[in-house]
Amino acid sequence: MSVRIADLLGEAQAAGVGRADAQRLAAHQLGCSREWVIAHDDQLLSDARDVDVLRKLLQRRAAGEPLAYLVGRREFHGLTLLVDRDVLVPRPETELLVEWALELLEEGRRAQPTASPDVVDLGTGSGAIALAVKHAAPWARLSASDASAAALEVARRNAAHLGLAVDFVAGDWWQPLAGRRFALALANPPYIASGDPHLAALAHEPQRALVAHGDGLDALRRIVAGAPQHLRAGAWLLLEHGHDQADAVQAMLTAAGLSEARTRADLAGLPRCTGARWSG
Repeated sequence: MSVRIADLLGEAQAAGVGRADAQRLAAHQLGCSREWVIAHDDQLLSDARDVDVLRKLLQRRAAGEPLAYLVGRREFHGLTLLVDRDVLVPRPETELLVEWALELLEEGRRAQPTASPDVVDLGTGSGAIALAVKHAAPWARLSASDASAAALEVARRNAAHLGLAVDFVAGDWWQPLAGRRFALALANPPYIASGDPHLAALAHEPQRALVAHGDGLDALRRIVAGAPQHLRAGAWLLLEHGHDQADAVQAMLTAAGLSEARTRADLAGLPRCTGARWSG
């Protein structure tokens, strides 16, 4: 039995799926653009498989599964990244961390035009941060760590897909980087406290990438504690964190011996990234 695209999209909207998401899922399943779906939503779908798969995708979206997992990709800082349920969906807020890193790398390049600074992304997940930095600053040497073998596989697939060279290493935060020092270190670690009510809306994403047990600062503490052994003199450590954690992160950076601690706000005006410099 044939079904109009508009009728399927109407079912989805009645179940709570946004119009744009429903159109994107239809475009994904039908192998066309969202614009085509908008212009041809009166088209009859006679392929029973298309109807069945699209209806199931729309039902999964209605149940709260992120659109990125359903279509298998996500845009981040101008790159199209492959994503699945082994990695956190890259957020627009994290682009702030990338932009700050690129500013610092540009400053360094002006001072030393021929230098190839070593940069590390701790807890890389899909590889979003490391790959965005490498794409915009190809003269930098990028390394990235993650304790999840499944996440590293996604990151490596993204690097191959984008043709970007990043050295991915398996291990928890600094652990696989013993004896190495970097000119810049970046991290978007889990920073949501156990029991936070917002976790209910994030149930489809890997909890290890979201939750830092206790007060939400455990991963940040571990990264800051290891920084002095892994940063070169003058290097910066930049961290993404929760909107209410900036003061605590600045305090731990200062206590660890880093200086010039400062925080930047995201597009919503919320304190989102904090960094400090290791004087050596």
